[in-house]
Amino acid sequence: MPPLVPADLTTSLTDAERAALADLDERTRTGSGYSAVHGTRPQTLGYGLTDSPVALAAWISEKLFTWTDDPGLTRDQILDNVTLYWLTATAASSIRLYWESIAEVSRWFTAAVEDTIDVPTGCSVYPKEVPRPSRRWAARRFTDIVHWSEPAHGGHFAAWEQPELFAGDLRTTVAALARR
Repeated sequence: MPPLVPADLTTSLTDAERAALADLDERTRTGSGYSAVHGTRPQTLGYGLTDSPVALAAWISEKLFTWTDDPGLTRDQILDNVTLYWLTATAASSIRLYWESIAEVSRWFTAAVEDTIDVPTGCSVYPKEVPRPSRRWAARRFTDIVHWSEPAHGGHFAAWEQPELFAGDLRTTVAALARR
């Protein structure tokens, strides 16, 4: 999702917006190192993850535990995910995506906040996702929000960890589009 935090943070913020900014600051300070490694030295890390199932499990599990909502995913779901990367030897190629796209993503995140996205849009903002924009912030960029949802549970992998909530929001968005 393109950046949605307003350029002028001197405007009055809601408690939820203040909490979202604090979470974003905390994640940036303590949880973004993986992105720097992925974006600059993906192959080095990739060799280690392809060579060691323990390293692969640790690397993936840490993100799953940090980015999902309690109770999150089951042990079997986590092991299934790690096994998929292990058996297909795709850890390095999945990490390399960061290196291949880092320049474009950097441009994307430094684009003028005034740029708008005018296509019909449905948004689900899960409590453990970061960033977590408010509807007010989103409406500045997304001019045609047809559905907005803030489910009580879920995180970065919402479709996986909360499939019923995710599917319900998707159905609601599609129904709103069909009524047009």
